[in-house]
Amino acid sequence: MVTTPRPTYILGLDLGQQHDYSALTLDEIHERGTPESSHRARYLRRWPLRTPYPTIVGDVAALVRRPPLERADVLVIDQTGVGRPVVDMFVQAKLPIHLVPITITAGHHAARQEDGGWHVPKRDLVSTVAVLLQSARVRIAPDLAEAETLRAELENFRTKITAAGNETSGAGEEWREGRNDDLLLTTALACSYGEHGPIPRPFRPAAGGSRPIVDGYRALVRRDMGTPTRPKLELPRLP
Repeated sequence: MVTTPRPTYILGLDLGQQHDYSALTLDEIHERGTPESSHRARYLRRWPLRTPYPTIVGDVAALVRRPPLERADVLVIDQTGVGRPVVDMFVQAKLPIHLVPITITAGHHAARQEDGGWHVPKRDLVSTVAVLLQSARVRIAPDLAEAETLRAELENFRTKITAAGNETSGAGEEWREGRNDDLLLTTALACSYGEHGPIPRPFRPAAGGSRPIVDGYRALVRRDMGTPTRPKLELPRLP
């Protein structure tokens, strides 16, 4: 009997600031590590503006404890604007999933940091999404509430790539300017790590300073942790 390999699940999380949405994409990857790998957006979420970070930590904590997610899966967080103290809240929540903080840079090479996080050039994220779009290897579950929003953001991105003559660095200069494209970023984080990221080592919280912030939120984060078994996360089918 032939068994189908389990897909890899990678979540991309963008933590918005005062005037930006926080958003999450769950990327289901089939045949990861091969030229035929495909990415399927199976869960999308955008929180209302100015949702407190502790609320988002609690929501994500509840989500990652539900099947089919497992400890082998990965949560990629963009810490570029919010900094380490906010990421440390996720560390202290002891999520049963690998945590990989990403800082987006203007450099030319990805670099792993001593704490297990990564510095990733913007052009790497842009070029990964461009290649996946051009090869039709990204699909979006149509029944998701935010599916049309993500499609619109991807189409706008595709237009910029075309206008730049496939020069992804040129399109990257305009990316994230003048419009809400948080779901595009979360999808890019998940897809880029799915294509290029290694099996991560545990991320270490920052030394000093942020622990009191985390301790004050533990009761809120634990609101969804009292039940030992979690209902399975219902992922919509793709056509």
